[in-house]
Amino acid sequence: MTDLANNHTSYRLLGLFRSEVCTTDPANVEYILKTNFANYGKGWFHYSVLSDLLGDGFFTVDGEKWKRQRKMASYQFSSKRLRDFSTSVFKTNSVRLARIVSEAAISNQVVDMEDLFMKSTLDIVFKIILGLELDSICGTNEETTRFSNAFDEASAITLYRYVDAFWKIKRFLNIGSEAVLRKNIKLVDEFVYKVIRSTIQEIHSSRDHDVPMKKGDLLSRLIEMGEKDMKHIKDMVLSFIIAGKDTTATTLSWFFYVLCKHPNIQEKVAKEVREATSLKENSSIDEVLASLTEEALDKMQYLLATLTETLRLYPAVPLDGKICFSDDTLPDGFSLRKGDGVTYMPYAMGRMRVLWGDDAEEFRPERWLDQNGLFLPESPFKFTAFQAGPRICLGKDFAYRQMKIFSAVLLSSYRFKLSDEEKEFNYRTMLNLHIDGGLHLRAYIR
Repeated sequence: MTDLANNHTSYRLLGLFRSEVCTTDPANVEYILKTNFANYGKGWFHYSVLSDLLGDGFFTVDGEKWKRQRKMASYQFSSKRLRDFSTSVFKTNSVRLARIVSEAAISNQVVDMEDLFMKSTLDIVFKIILGLELDSICGTNEETTRFSNAFDEASAITLYRYVDAFWKIKRFLNIGSEAVLRKNIKLVDEFVYKVIRSTIQEIHSSRDHDVPMKKGDLLSRLIEMGEKDMKHIKDMVLSFIIAGKDTTATTLSWFFYVLCKHPNIQEKVAKEVREATSLKENSSIDEVLASLTEEALDKMQYLLATLTETLRLYPAVPLDGKICFSDDTLPDGFSLRKGDGVTYMPYAMGRMRVLWGDDAEEFRPERWLDQNGLFLPESPFKFTAFQAGPRICLGKDFAYRQMKIFSAVLLSSYRFKLSDEEKEFNYRTMLNLHIDGGLHLRAYIR
């Protein structure tokens, strides 16, 4: 698709019953995501593919259902209490991860950083969204491990539906990949429902009316707001989980991959972290953590640029599709009929010379900095990693804060190298852009 996009910024895929326009034109993206937002949504097609796993969550619905959930989510994400609570959770889990990396560095063991990031972000998501202490990064919770594996497999099979012409037949007959998907969804739903019931019981049985506020997690706050429909809560929770679990983990994985490919950039990031935090050499993890104030994090402009450059080339969501609700014409002249699909491609857009210059495929964080070394954002319709318009990612600032904290904690104390410098790296086809086979690194104490 990227090769096609470099020759044709928009192109049409013809099907038996409808066509689909794939585009990398920022003018088209702005038109779809903002200018004529009401005419483009998930529609019946994407809903039919995604709803078995994600139900009526905000990733699958349009109209009033989406507006209601968006309003609730926006209210929560704008809360200072949630921001402070999540920052505390980020720091706690970054330390847990750093200690595992420290043990590996001392014993000269190879670690799969993608697996560790996945487990760590799962712990974070469950603490922030469900209020649960999982500690899956240490592998102590079998039930959580089963949930995580089932959720990952369900995500991969759900994406496969987009290219499997017979998935509805297989679902009806309960055979093949659809039988596996049904089994995994059952496990996922049972786990989340169990947590919801437990939280409701805890809130209702407590004499302390401020329990939801004290716990700080999103589930408790949703219940506090009067949400009573168990399925609705479950669907929202799963949407939050898929939004927060794999996105930051995959971005951090690709981030450390490119740092290993560009050791000079890795050293430059580490140097900036030490200068922004005024850390001395051989500082302890606790000292590093204490130095990560909001002011210090804001000073890390090169780190921000490097994370953003990673997202340009390895966006957590590589493709995003909408359905056209009524006949329309895109700014570049492509016509769409009611029911046709239109897909914009963050992965391809990040590699297009017409958008980023002749060095589009080079990893160069400096493209995000002005002459004073300050971060210089691009149009969200050109850099589409967080969507744009009314559906722009509410967790964008949370994601950057989490990734900054993890990067600062790890890079201030350790240097990283690929365990196999000759290995070819590719992505795994899922809803999110995982590294196929994991990211196996060696860590060295600075």
